[in-house]
Amino acid sequence: MPETFAHLLEFFANPRPEREYEIKIDAPEFTCLCPKTGQPDFATIRIRYVPKARCVELKSLKLYLWSFRDQGHFHEAVTNQILDDLVALLAPLRMLVEGDFWVRGGIKTVVEAKYQAK
Repeated sequence: MPETFAHLLEFFANPRPEREYEIKIDAPEFTCLCPKTGQPDFATIRIRYVPKARCVELKSLKLYLWSFRDQGHFHEAVTNQILDDLVALLAPLRMLVEGDFWVRGGIKTVVEAKYQAK
């Protein structure tokens, strides 16, 4: 897997840690490169999570997602990498990251990666 830019991610303290609530984030302009062909892959990245003590800061998330633009990633790998980096930063109660990739070569791919705190 190419270099990760998890260091770009920032967080802030959950303003209501006593309450369980869900945060939904859609990033419809995600791009990365196909590691086989070098062609661009386009996707909507959907992030759903129930925070514990931390919430992701959105500008840092945008910059983090942009960091994938010039790197080759398989759909499955990039979706799981985003989940891993966000879980490491936030330690949420639950998180789902969905990579909804555009049709390419007649095939549409949707990858869901999930995390559940123990």
